[in-house]
Amino acid sequence: MSNEHTPLLTPGVCGLTVGTAACGMGSDATPESGSGTETPTKDPRKLNTFFGVMVPTILSMFSIVLFLRTGFVIGHAGLLQGLLMLFVAYTIISLTILSICAISTNGAVQGGGAYYMISRSLGPEFGGSIGLMFFLAKVCACGVYVLGLVEAILDVFGLDPESSVSAGVRVLPQGYWYTVLYSSIVLLLCLLVCLVGAHIYARTAFVILLVVNISLLSIFISPLAVKAGDFVITHHGPGNQTHRYNVSYTGFNATTLRNNLGSEYSLDYSTNSVMSFATVFAVMFTSCTGIMAGANMSGELRTPSVSIPKGTIIAVLYTFTVYVLLFFLVSATCGRALLIQDYGFFQRINVWPPFVTIGIYCASLSAAMSSMIGASRILHALALDQLFGLPLAPAAIKSNSGNPWVAVVYTWGLAQCVVFAGQLNAIAGLVTVFYLLAYAAVDLACLALEWASAPNFRPTFQVFSWHTCLLGIVSCLVMMFVINPVYSSASIVLLLLLLLFLHYRVPTSSWGYISQALIFHQVRKYLLMLDVRKDHVKFWRPQVLLMVANPRSSCQLILFVNQLKKGGLYVLGHVQLGDLDTLPSDPVQQQYNFWLSLVDKLGVKAFVDLTLSPSVRQGTQHLLRITGLGGMKPNMLVLGFYDSCTPEDFFLQDTAFCDSSVGNGSDGEYNFGIDLPSLQAHFPPVRHMESPRWLSPEEYVGIISDAIKMNKNVCLGRYFFQLEGEGKDSKVDGSERTIDVWPLNLLQPGSRDDVDVCGLFLLQMACVLNMSNRWRRARMRIFLNVETESSDQGWVVNEETFRELLRKLRIRASIKIVPWDSAVQLHARPEGAGSTQELSEEFLSAVNGLLTEHSAQAAVRFLYLPRPPPLSSQSQQYMAQLEAVTNGLGPTLLIHGVTPVTCTDL
Repeated sequence: MSNEHTPLLTPGVCGLTVGTAACGMGSDATPESGSGTETPTKDPRKLNTFFGVMVPTILSMFSIVLFLRTGFVIGHAGLLQGLLMLFVAYTIISLTILSICAISTNGAVQGGGAYYMISRSLGPEFGGSIGLMFFLAKVCACGVYVLGLVEAILDVFGLDPESSVSAGVRVLPQGYWYTVLYSSIVLLLCLLVCLVGAHIYARTAFVILLVVNISLLSIFISPLAVKAGDFVITHHGPGNQTHRYNVSYTGFNATTLRNNLGSEYSLDYSTNSVMSFATVFAVMFTSCTGIMAGANMSGELRTPSVSIPKGTIIAVLYTFTVYVLLFFLVSATCGRALLIQDYGFFQRINVWPPFVTIGIYCASLSAAMSSMIGASRILHALALDQLFGLPLAPAAIKSNSGNPWVAVVYTWGLAQCVVFAGQLNAIAGLVTVFYLLAYAAVDLACLALEWASAPNFRPTFQVFSWHTCLLGIVSCLVMMFVINPVYSSASIVLLLLLLLFLHYRVPTSSWGYISQALIFHQVRKYLLMLDVRKDHVKFWRPQVLLMVANPRSSCQLILFVNQLKKGGLYVLGHVQLGDLDTLPSDPVQQQYNFWLSLVDKLGVKAFVDLTLSPSVRQGTQHLLRITGLGGMKPNMLVLGFYDSCTPEDFFLQDTAFCDSSVGNGSDGEYNFGIDLPSLQAHFPPVRHMESPRWLSPEEYVGIISDAIKMNKNVCLGRYFFQLEGEGKDSKVDGSERTIDVWPLNLLQPGSRDDVDVCGLFLLQMACVLNMSNRWRRARMRIFLNVETESSDQGWVVNEETFRELLRKLRIRASIKIVPWDSAVQLHARPEGAGSTQELSEEFLSAVNGLLTEHSAQAAVRFLYLPRPPPLSSQSQQYMAQLEAVTNGLGPTLLIHGVTPVTCTDL
């Protein structure tokens, strides 16, 4: 497959390499180079504007309505409403044509016509679903034209309903099954012609166009040569009843014109149902569904970007002029009964009736073949893009001359099913609804491109705006429901189902997604509106920067912090050691896709920010300063704990990372070029005991100090590799879990009386965790350390004060009073010692024992993180104290909060 027909990225490609001028938006022609046996031996692009666009578009728009339904429209709706219908229909298609011209002149257009335009503008989900529905519309239209042709044939050659004996040329028996048989024969003829190739049809179509125009000329001349007369028309009604109608042809007559101005909706003799504005408009609109006949030939056009807009506009102007003149001609010359009771009345009033007969046959047959060819090209493009898998895979096959013959056979088979409807008017509403939905999608594609304001959207056709696109969408949707609410609702439901199917099934494409451009446009606008000066503590939420050295050992912490973010910003940060001055290129840029694939694999809602720095501390400072944008910047730094434990490799434990079958599946192949083996190979093995450390204790403590100086809250996570049930497929609901909070500074017993800002931050973070999906049913316990043996019994008052605080903060938790007199006695502070004095091992062991005794069964523990020492020489002592206190506890989060985050007011 080639260029824009390559929907998927090949494995092992780290970056997206797009064609010229960003996704094919900048060149006028992109040669279509196939691969393997798909390469055609001949260039299929042979047609110019006239033969490739104007001829098929004019023939499709004339089709059956011109000769067999003009009288039907004027007879039921009258001249005024008929012209209104015509103006409404042509307004809708004109707005759509503006969108088609804009999209088709914005880059190289390949085979597939409207489907190609929509899919490359809106992405594979919308393009594939609309493309399939447009294909179905073309198939139904093919059936409509074939049924119209058979109706015209039976008007001339069908047996008289009053007699079973053939008379003259009336030799063909009539009836439902005979109609299906004749339609099948005509469809087979169309199949044989289309199998030869579109270029053969395009050349013969010119001859057909000449014949049709000669027929039209005879119609316009006939009122001047044919005298007025009366006729008797006979219809075979239900119950073997025969109905006779006396009708008249008056020639140009003012009275006739005046009588035909108003509407007179009555019974339609072909369907035995009463007509209305909607049903007549549905039939009339089928004459406007050919505007994309030229666009559907885009794969055979030499210069589609030039031919499609030019040829389509000229064809539409020509057909509109003909229809308006014909409406006035019919209204001024034919009585209403003649128009309603005889769809083929042009043959009765022509200077030479065979002119009209030949015109009907040629126009109907060419329109049917044009629809079949257009539908097959859309199906072929869908098959090339592999959006629907195996069912459409054979449709990608084409002949040496480039003709997708298998897609033609598919189309013929479905059109054969359509002709079982038996009557043209019976399926006209469905065809019109499908076409209107497809036109609305084209307008939507152009509107999205215009609203996205992408620099590469520079169409050479400038006669359009977002107003015309929006008006086109609204008018299409309104007319859909006016015509048939049931068909319209069903088609929209089908469209949504196809959208969902393709969204979850189709792998990532390299076409570009308009949704990304629109999201960027909106996000930029709202970020500018997100004013940091208007922040309020009531609406505070955690915005986390999690520093990750190696995801292999940090996946559980990544998953846990994902539960802590509470809809806030979540960024995975990583520092690559190095100096850009000594490197030929930035190594960080090549790593982003691997990290983003990791985020997808873990199922977390996180951004990724990487930096290159000579040291981890400097790199963390960079990320703390520059990560985020506007009002979305991290307010909390999360680090893994610095200890001597040998980390475990999460990639070896999770089946999503170690199952070899995943790497060979479709999900692995198209993850932006990053398959599972590449992802595993990118991240280095976990550190061993003898491996050198990238970070010293002094540098680690320095990072904590830097964050606090920058007014960032700090969290240290330890033992989170022991936490289970955090994966995206986990069914854990938290009912068996317990969250323990120790809001007092355990290393400084003197600060035990009040809960400070840091303690309140602990409570807030525990509540945030308790509100997440996997922890919603967990029980929260708050432990207060008290000296019960003290002569001062103020701890009782402090307990009541704390309970009142929890009530005001709306925190549901049980309070546990923990006496720790024995531990406090071991703290015995030497006289004159500073706040960073060395704590005895006995005291640290006692605090650890206290935590182990009361929180051994907790799923996670929140502890108070003391402020780090000001001197780097005390860093190792500080870390040793933290390690001793948390030794063997299980998943623990040490938190130091510096910003007020709780509020008791409304």
